[in-house]
Amino acid sequence: MDLTELKLVFASNLIRLRTDAGLTQAELGAALNYSDKSISKWERGEAIPDAYVLTQLSGMFGVTVDELLRAHDKWEAPEAAAREPEKSYSAGIIIAIVIVGIWTAALTGFVTLWLFDILWWKIFIIALPVSLLAYLVLICAFKRTKHLPLVIGVFVLSLFVFAYFMVPLENPWQLFLMAIPAEIIVFLSCNIRHKPKFLRKKEKN
Repeated sequence: MDLTELKLVFASNLIRLRTDAGLTQAELGAALNYSDKSISKWERGEAIPDAYVLTQLSGMFGVTVDELLRAHDKWEAPEAAAREPEKSYSAGIIIAIVIVGIWTAALTGFVTLWLFDILWWKIFIIALPVSLLAYLVLICAFKRTKHLPLVIGVFVLSLFVFAYFMVPLENPWQLFLMAIPAEIIVFLSCNIRHKPKFLRKKEKN
């Protein structure tokens, strides 16, 4: 195995071990006292760390140095893991079509009722949580979860807005008192993350 092939094999192994551990390149770099750019360079097969770092990695992931440098048929090639697969569709356009479709349906229903002299504007209140739920499902499906906590928070709030206008209560505004702890729970839940054992040990030390 020449040096170029060795770099690619190590890159593939590192990508698999890091992603299985639920770590970002920045988090792994911090654990090794390296920058995320160095980790990225290793995972692109452009370089390979020295023996000391290889020993650190083997201890972190519970494998031998030999396993780090040996090809594994069941592990994906670095080219496949390092870049996003090519898509023949635009996720953003699909999401936009679905959301616009929901609001178009709501508008169609509103106009249809209006033609019969029924002005039922609450149909838009129904469309609000429905469109947010559809958006939430789609961004998860397309793995566009950068703003997921915010979307979940807005969706939960939309449910209280829906209840405020649709449920006949004497003092419906009191529903929003429950919205405060609900939003706090959403925020805390979205920030739960299990840290790998070697990072927890490092924090203790």
